[in-house]
Amino acid sequence: MRRFFFAFSFLFLLAWAQVPAAWLGLSVREQDGALVFEKGDIRFSYLPGLGWADPLDPTLPPPVGKDYLLDEAVLRAAGVIPADLPAARLRYRLAGDRLRLVLDLPAGPLPELPRAEGESPGWFTFYAPFFVANPARLPGLGFRYDDHGTEISYLAPAGRVYRWRVFPLSAPARYVMDAYFVPPPSERRLAPGIKLRREYVWTPEPLLLVRVVADPGRWRLEPVGTPGKRQFLPQMAPQALAILNGGYYDPKTATPVGLWVRDGVPLSYPYGRSALMWDGSLPQAAVPRFKAWVRTPDGKVHPVGINRWPARLTAHTLPGKVGRKGENVVVVEGDTVVHTYQAPVELGAGRWALTYPADDASWAAQVHPGSRLSLYVSLDPPVRYALEAGPLLVQGGRLAYAPDAERFDKNSPQIAKVTNQAAVAWTHEGQLWLLTSGPTTPGVLAEQLLGLGAWGAIRMDAGGSAQLYAGGELVFPERARAVVNGLALYPR
Repeated sequence: MRRFFFAFSFLFLLAWAQVPAAWLGLSVREQDGALVFEKGDIRFSYLPGLGWADPLDPTLPPPVGKDYLLDEAVLRAAGVIPADLPAARLRYRLAGDRLRLVLDLPAGPLPELPRAEGESPGWFTFYAPFFVANPARLPGLGFRYDDHGTEISYLAPAGRVYRWRVFPLSAPARYVMDAYFVPPPSERRLAPGIKLRREYVWTPEPLLLVRVVADPGRWRLEPVGTPGKRQFLPQMAPQALAILNGGYYDPKTATPVGLWVRDGVPLSYPYGRSALMWDGSLPQAAVPRFKAWVRTPDGKVHPVGINRWPARLTAHTLPGKVGRKGENVVVVEGDTVVHTYQAPVELGAGRWALTYPADDASWAAQVHPGSRLSLYVSLDPPVRYALEAGPLLVQGGRLAYAPDAERFDKNSPQIAKVTNQAAVAWTHEGQLWLLTSGPTTPGVLAEQLLGLGAWGAIRMDAGGSAQLYAGGELVFPERARAVVNGLALYPR
């Protein structure tokens, strides 16, 4: 995947204010051993070995090279450049698919400098109300001068489109143009009504999107994988037409984090964030509504909280430290109590725990090593398939990105880090998208999906786990990673 360069050390600092005579509309001819420069009513001469002829100061810098580069001081003295036209110095950097031009502006009052942006398949042109020199001849970069400033243009590489923007900066004063050159959108048919699309959107930097687009009624989606086992996506569903990575998991134990339902059977319990849920048709995404309870050896049912939904009695299904001071922790393997400890306790993989107040003597009497304790969860309404991830990005055709509401720490790398993203989205008409993106944040991705027409969208696991297979090959990113679950798409 082509990467874009955002850190620029300006390697090319252009020489002070020298411009080829032809760029200024000056004709040059030899007459009686002198070089004569002319433009309309303006005429001035240079005598090799003697210097400039009257009325110019003969000690001003001479013309340079076969293009007759003329110094700014000569141009102002001759009246080619108006005396009151301020000068700006140009720096540029071309790296990968990005060109940045920077005008270092003079001190003092400046004219109003507009902000603008656009997209073009050919020449991009912007006007700067300054005298701008450029003798270095960057291929594709052109200049045209008049009494009011400089028109700067750049030709995009063949076969590319580009997005550009110009904007002023202060302290110190600068005027900046950024241009990004990217391939045009491309599509490849995978099956009737299903295609792979690769394109760039603008944030304003270019952001690569790679998505499988499945038309209504043409697709079937299933969650695949095995709790506690990491695999490469094609191993989970060898016959799938496309596979996107799924939800979060504990890296040490491969324990899935959050709800996972397959054929109506929960393989993993809710964590507290939004989930993708569907029954075979268009999915929906929301924080699932559910009830959780435990059944004690005497047959009684006791409502409980679970994971990120704590209560007086709370079930914990993820490895790691559980319980708070003042609680007891019942560790359970399957439906059999292993032991009761004082909190906190390090819960191992393949086990779950129930926490309760340490002063509740009734629980201490009911559960003991070897007794039976069962955990149940029911969804409202029940669904055939579900996979928890989050945060929610788009809902009902509106931006729904609110990580705090799903108990994400907004400052954590999970949310704030600029990294590869994966998401599932759909349109109001029933088109389904399995998609991955280049490095960005989930909030930026949400805005872009809404702009593309998504009616709903949810982020899946991101970073190194974000990956998409289509037509039997990895189409994003360049290297695969083993994960715990995925979303397999089949043609219908």
